Amino acid sequence: MTPSALLRRLWRAQLRLRVMAGVVIVMLLAIAAFDIGAVATMRRYLLGQTDQNLQVTLAMTRIQLPSLLPGYPFAAAVHPSAAQAPAGGGANVTWIRGSSPVRSLLGEFSITFYPRGGKPVQLEVGANGPAGEQLALPANVTRLVAKPGPRTVLSQHGQPPIRVNDIQVVGGKLVAGASLNQVNSTMDRVERIIGVGSIAVVLLIGLGVFLVLRRGLRPIESMAKQADRITAGDLTDRVTPQSPRSEVGRLGAALNGMLARIETGVLEREESQHQMRRFFADASHELRTPLASLRANAELYQQGALTSPDQVDEVMRRITLETRRMGQLVDDMLRLARLGQHPGQSSEPVDVTALVTACAERVRIADPARTWRVSVARGLAVTGDEELLRRAVDNLLTNVLAHTPPDAAATVTASGDPGEVTIEVRDDGPGVPPDKLPHIFERFYRAADTRVPGSPGAPGSPGSARPPGSGLGLAIAAEIAAAHGGAATAAPVSPHGLRVTLTIPARQESPEFAGAGVSAEA
Repeated sequence: MTPSALLRRLWRAQLRLRVMAGVVIVMLLAIAAFDIGAVATMRRYLLGQTDQNLQVTLAMTRIQLPSLLPGYPFAAAVHPSAAQAPAGGGANVTWIRGSSPVRSLLGEFSITFYPRGGKPVQLEVGANGPAGEQLALPANVTRLVAKPGPRTVLSQHGQPPIRVNDIQVVGGKLVAGASLNQVNSTMDRVERIIGVGSIAVVLLIGLGVFLVLRRGLRPIESMAKQADRITAGDLTDRVTPQSPRSEVGRLGAALNGMLARIETGVLEREESQHQMRRFFADASHELRTPLASLRANAELYQQGALTSPDQVDEVMRRITLETRRMGQLVDDMLRLARLGQHPGQSSEPVDVTALVTACAERVRIADPARTWRVSVARGLAVTGDEELLRRAVDNLLTNVLAHTPPDAAATVTASGDPGEVTIEVRDDGPGVPPDKLPHIFERFYRAADTRVPGSPGAPGSPGSARPPGSGLGLAIAAEIAAAHGGAATAAPVSPHGLRVTLTIPARQESPEFAGAGVSAEA
């Protein structure tokens, strides 16, 4: 494995390592706190048991004190039958032997009687009571037990600490001490057990957390690998779907949705760039034709090939037509650019009834030989730019003039539905092939030269003042409809012909636009 691949793998595993490290640290702190609390509680319990045993021993010894000390109670003198104290008891401690039913549950222990103003007397109690099990209290125990209550003191010669307790009796104080050797050994064993158990618990929980994290993060690692492939350029790839109820499933769904939007955006950008390149190519091609005609006519004039005034007039007429065509083309491209940058420039009320009626009247004057049927409902109104809407309707009518024969009838209708105004231009001309119909609203798109010789604007039409179409008329009409929140559609007419429809959101009915509608045929 290469170093870069190892680094990538470690980076992917960083989340797992962080989570596992966090869980282990929290678990260690919790177990350490539990262990400390358990050990402290156990030690307090054992010390409490020791104190209770010492208390019981002192109480029973106080009952047996007269039998252990003949002549008890006494003041300060020690009974003359007292024996010499063992070496561990100190030179100033008298050792008293005697039998007692009190049994020691404390291991090594000691009971000493401290009379007021006399020497201490160490008592040997217990049914078996061997001298070797007796414990000598330190010399400073009198000062240590000045205050009542159990306490721990250090023993002599480096022996384990001693737990002492005391009780007031007639003539003095009884002090009992027990070695904490058994308590310490028990605590050592408990600490070993707890330590080993804690280590085993940490290892088991760590292994369990590792396995759970590995299984739980496996879908995320799969998403990361698929994201790497997507980053490499494969935008069609998607992450494996998981349960939508889980966090991983929601993450995968969100990631797939984001990838779908990115893919759609990239495709739309590529399509936009393709359309832009095609637009520039088509515009260059459209401008090249009139420029070539202008250059040819100018060269004829410069070479002196025009010998008569009629020839000069014809060349000038052609130049005028080509310049008009170029001007119209440039105006159309500028209008499309403005519509794309600033849609909906004006929001004024527009009387659609009057607008469509005026457009139909102008086209009837331009082509009086054609049959025109006009049906416009009254009270139609929209909100928008009146000049742009007039240009859209003119483009639909001009499309009929340019692409249908003179004997083809045309129908112009405008109607209103709740919330919508519909403008429709229909003809019974040759129509558009079905495979080319979806493209007629594209810029510079011309399905075919369906214009018939002799129609206005057709090639070779004598005396025609209308330049041939550039393929932008329907595109401009569609852009204008979209800028007003509407749409442009096209459909074939049975048995032949084409129907182009503009739909625009209607304005609330206003009395100022409630004039009479138009229904005519000419």
